[in-house]
Amino acid sequence: MADDYRNYVGGEWTEASSGERFESRNPANRDEVLGTFPRSAAEDVDRAVRSARDAYPTWMATPAPERSDYLLRVGLLLEDRREEWAELMTREMGKTLKESRGDIQEGIDFLFYMAGEGRRMFGNTMPSELRNKFSMTVRHPIGVVGLITPWNFPIAIPTWKIAPAIVAGCTSVFKPAEDTPLLATLLIQAFEEAGLPPGVLNLVHGYGEECGAPIVEHPDVRGVSFTGSLEVGRWVNERCGALMKRCSLELGSKNVLIVMPDANLDLAVESAAWGAFATSGQRCTATSRLVVHEDARDAFTDRLLDRVSKMKVGSGLDPDVELAPVINEKQKQRVLEYIGIGRDEGAKVLTGGEELTGDGYDKGNFIAPTVFDEMKPDMRI
Repeated sequence: MADDYRNYVGGEWTEASSGERFESRNPANRDEVLGTFPRSAAEDVDRAVRSARDAYPTWMATPAPERSDYLLRVGLLLEDRREEWAELMTREMGKTLKESRGDIQEGIDFLFYMAGEGRRMFGNTMPSELRNKFSMTVRHPIGVVGLITPWNFPIAIPTWKIAPAIVAGCTSVFKPAEDTPLLATLLIQAFEEAGLPPGVLNLVHGYGEECGAPIVEHPDVRGVSFTGSLEVGRWVNERCGALMKRCSLELGSKNVLIVMPDANLDLAVESAAWGAFATSGQRCTATSRLVVHEDARDAFTDRLLDRVSKMKVGSGLDPDVELAPVINEKQKQRVLEYIGIGRDEGAKVLTGGEELTGDGYDKGNFIAPTVFDEMKPDMRI
């Protein structure tokens, strides 16, 4: 039976005020429930923000090197748990074990890096234009910040937001993606184990409109860091602008790999395949477009199709798998919808283009690796 997990507010593990919960399921096997989590709303966000606000004066006054020591301790804990967490990450969000290990290593590296920043928070001195005056700048925290993260890098991206906030002296309310709540919970447990004072880092689980939006709108949240879709990021930017809040956004993109005639084609093919299909293409940095010089086109295309045809699709726990499932049923249907749009627009499917079914696939969100050709710039795909 799956465990029931909670929010973390003011140093205590608490239920959502509504009592409602949601499940986290394995995208390679929908029958596997990894846990249930509180479905939080504005009332829960307000409680977390008040906790962060109350903790702020003491945390702000804590010396930066002391604040950064907590990051070092958490990084060491992650080193000890890397393999265990990598397996859980693959089961929760689907990507291969190799990628999951890399995700956690990114978190470890960044925690260690930011731990050093606690002793490098330099200001500036400058000549004053007035006699008998001394001019300098110092770094100062801004208060409570809201941190909203996606599911595709469930350890790396949260550490990119949490660690700078901690070392800078800010207190935080962290809302992870509803598709990867287990990894977020484990990360917060590590901070608790490291002794981080209550209220400095608070965790609220839930859905975007119900839980994420109240963080952005809350009057006591002074800044928001959001990683996610362009559509939601645009709304976050507009609201933060209207409310005069600081805002940091990392959004989607449409990345291109350009192959010139003098390219090493083997390297170019490997770069294209990895860039397009790692994390099942579910990254803001994924290679979604290939622009190939006509002199290299035929040879490159033949080698790419040969490479893609040999990709094994399946559970990321299988060390031979290169293409794991997409995160959920909604995402699977969205990808299939765009494949259909591409066909309707007149683009040519060179390989793939279908949902995978049958033994080993029926309980997961699997799509064959797909390559289109004969696109025009005005096509949606």
